[in-house]
Amino acid sequence: MRWSTWFGTGSRSDTYNPEAGHPGMHDPVVIIGGGIVGLSTAWHLSRSMGPGSVLVLEKEKDVGLHQTGHNSGVVHSGIYYRPGTLKARLCRTGGELLERFCEERSIPFERCGKVVVAVDPGEEERLPGLVERGRANGVTCRVIRREELVEREPHVRGRAAILVEDTGIVDFLEVSRRLAAELELSGNEVRRGARVRSIVRDGSGYRVGVGDGIVRARFVVNCGGLHADRIARLAGEHADVQLVPFRGQYFELTGRARGYCRHLVYPVPDPAYPFLGVHLTRHIDGRVDCGPNAVPAFAREGYRARNVNLRDVLEIVAGSGFRRMAMRNWRTGLGEIVRASTRSRFVSAVRRLVPDVEPEDLLAAPSGVRAQALWPDGTLADDFVVREVPGALHVVNAPSPAATAGLAIGSYLSDRVRTSLGLAGE
Repeated sequence: MRWSTWFGTGSRSDTYNPEAGHPGMHDPVVIIGGGIVGLSTAWHLSRSMGPGSVLVLEKEKDVGLHQTGHNSGVVHSGIYYRPGTLKARLCRTGGELLERFCEERSIPFERCGKVVVAVDPGEEERLPGLVERGRANGVTCRVIRREELVEREPHVRGRAAILVEDTGIVDFLEVSRRLAAELELSGNEVRRGARVRSIVRDGSGYRVGVGDGIVRARFVVNCGGLHADRIARLAGEHADVQLVPFRGQYFELTGRARGYCRHLVYPVPDPAYPFLGVHLTRHIDGRVDCGPNAVPAFAREGYRARNVNLRDVLEIVAGSGFRRMAMRNWRTGLGEIVRASTRSRFVSAVRRLVPDVEPEDLLAAPSGVRAQALWPDGTLADDFVVREVPGALHVVNAPSPAATAGLAIGSYLSDRVRTSLGLAGE
C-alpha cells in the first residue's frame, strides 16, 4: 500500500463484538499515545465531534510520562527551523496557542527570552543568517553586541549574541494532564495502562487489540512517540524512517550558580545536527538545568546509561540509516559519549558559555530520551513526518519542537482526520 506523505510538518469505547459488524460511524477515533501530541489531537477532535467520539490509549499509568514529561520545558520560538517546513509553521502557531491555553487556565507560563551566544569568530559570522531565518518565521530577534550581552547576562561569555524575545518556559506535563482532564470532562476517554498489541484493518475502520480485549476504531491516529514505527508496523505499514533513541543527560545548577542566567542561554547550533548543544535552561519552578549531551540510548526508554534493551539495540544496529549515520559521524558521536561519561568534559562545555560554573555547582538531573528519525541513507529527518493510509495517520517523526507545537500539531492532525472522514465542512 502506498503512503500519502506530508512533510513539514469519557464515555468508554465498546469492546468489540463480532456480531456487531465492522467498525462504523459511531465508533470512536482512537488515538494511540498519551503524550502532548496525541492528547492535543484528541482534544481538538473532541471539541468538534462531541462526547464519545475519541478514545486515547496510553500504555503507562499516567499521560505524558515519556518525551513530553522528560523535555526541557522550553517553549521554542522557531528561530532555527527552515522556513516553510511544518516545524517552522507549527512551532510559531503552537507557541501562541499554548500561551493562550495556559493563560485561560492559570497554568504558569513565562516568556523569559533567550540568548544564542557566539563564543568565537566563526559562530559570530553565523548570527546574521540565524536572525534572517528567525524573522522569516515571524520570530522577534536581533543581534546584540558584547556590551548588551554582559548587561543582560553578567556571567555569560561571548563576542555577541542573538536576543530571542519569544522564547518561554512551561511545565508540559501539567499542560498534558489538563488536556486529558478536559477530554474526560467532555465525555471522551483517556484509557491509561492500555498497551496496544494489535491493529487489524476491518472494513471501514480497525480492530485494536488492547490488553485482553478489542476496541473498534472508526479511524486510528498513531502518536506513539518513541514507539511510533512499531505501532505503524502493527497496523501493517512500513515506515521508511528508522527511529533511533538518543539520551540527553542533564545537570542541575545548585546554590549561587542558579543565578548565573536570567534568560535561557544557548550556543550557536551546528547546522549539521538537529541537537542544540549544551545550554542553560531555567524552569518554571525555579530550577536551572544545563545540558544535554546527545548519545545513542541502548533502550527506547533508556533514561539511564545502564538501561539496556536487547531488542532495541539489535533494531538500532540493524538499521541501514543508523549504520550510515554512524560511519559519517563517528568522531562527533565519540566526543558526545566521552562528554557524557566524564564530568570534567561536561563542565568544560558549560564553562564555554558560563566560565564561573564549578564542578561542585552541578547536581545530576533526570535524563530525557528523544526519538530521532533517520532516512535509509543515514541523513536525519529534519521535519515532522506524518504518513497517511486509508483510515489512519501515523506520526513517525515528532522531535523537538513537538511539545511547543503540540496544540498546533493536534489541530493539523484533527483537520486531516475530519477531512478523511468527510467531516471537514461540519
